[in-house]
Amino acid sequence: MGMLQLIVLAVVQGLTEFLPVSSSGHLVLVPSIFGWTDQGLAFDVAVHFGSLVAVCIFFRFDIAALLRGARAIITGNVKADDARMVWYLGLATVPAALTGLLFASWIATNLRDPLVVVVTLSGYGIVMALADQFAPKERNITDIRLRDALIIGLAQALALIPGTSRSGVTITVGRLLGIARQDAARFSFLLSVPVILLATIYEAVILITGDIQVAWDNLALAGLISAIVAYLSIEFFMRVISVIGLLPFAIYRLILAGVIFYALI
Repeated sequence: MGMLQLIVLAVVQGLTEFLPVSSSGHLVLVPSIFGWTDQGLAFDVAVHFGSLVAVCIFFRFDIAALLRGARAIITGNVKADDARMVWYLGLATVPAALTGLLFASWIATNLRDPLVVVVTLSGYGIVMALADQFAPKERNITDIRLRDALIIGLAQALALIPGTSRSGVTITVGRLLGIARQDAARFSFLLSVPVILLATIYEAVILITGDIQVAWDNLALAGLISAIVAYLSIEFFMRVISVIGLLPFAIYRLILAGVIFYALI
């Protein structure tokens, strides 16, 4: 992988990982435009780790509360306030983890297609816009209950299909459940932590146990770029949805679907 490809794809990954516009859609389009080959597993591990660092730093106070909750659970205080959110995030992670474990290879083989990306980008973009405009907004993150967490977790499993966008589908479902924009986004981003962590560990095990040549300095650079850009994109997104909402991102999804359809299909 050349340095230009590394920098561009690390920026694209960091920028789109947490925006509801589908990182997979962009990573299908950009290499095709430049004629680049697949970036490889080592690159994926680096940029996923960078994204994980970014979300943990941005939501560091929430992460600290979750660590207190985990400690409370370990010591037997399972009903502590912080412990409740740990339970919810843990249970909401199960559907995506099981789906990934059972179907990730099949999805990568059969659904990593530009037409699938076009359909998911545009379809979920329309649903996102409608949910954000017409769903009630009377609930915040402290009002989330087990049923809500499980429904959002089931929606997260759909994000394994390219073009769906993990943050997009979970925030949309959160809005359909009546959760306010910023709180739906906050829960979605916290829910990304165990998912990205599991994906990074899984990819890292394959990388370490496989016969793969690794340029560690390039990976460190890719991870750093991804972390910086991801942090800035989270900050940008949280500001935008508090003022405008999700409509600009829904419109962008439709435009991107049109570009991919025109360029690749």
